[in-house]
Amino acid sequence: DVSERFQVPTQEKGVKLEVESIPAWNVRGDDVALSQLFFNLVDNAVKFTPSGGRVRLSGTANGRTAQFVVEDSGTGISAEHLPRLFERFYRVDPSRQHSPGGTGLGLSICKSIVEAHGGSIAVESEIERGTRFLVTLPGAEAH
Repeated sequence: DVSERFQVPTQEKGVKLEVESIPAWNVRGDDVALSQLFFNLVDNAVKFTPSGGRVRLSGTANGRTAQFVVEDSGTGISAEHLPRLFERFYRVDPSRQHSPGGTGLGLSICKSIVEAHGGSIAVESEIERGTRFLVTLPGAEAH
């Protein structure tokens, strides 16, 4: 459902939204919070991907966990910022401190949601090559 909410915004920005294989996965928890988790990740990916770029959503299930990936071909994040990225109020670019629509809380909220559901979140990024968020959640395949 999150990918459907981004169809129009990505088209308007000129960003290609690719949705690959996403496993039907049951997680015991708060569906609104989980939706917020993925909304925040996709929103950031779209926000930091220039026109002509792409945002890709994918996932795999493996026994008792599933891994969901949100990756973009955007501006990327330098390695020095990655260890602090999930801290409250941390912002990579100080010039964005007063930009509309951001408080520096989004990724810390994502981490809290993932951890409340017994999962984990990680990030990989390279400048000018993009960013990749990996969310691992316990659960079971939906039937």
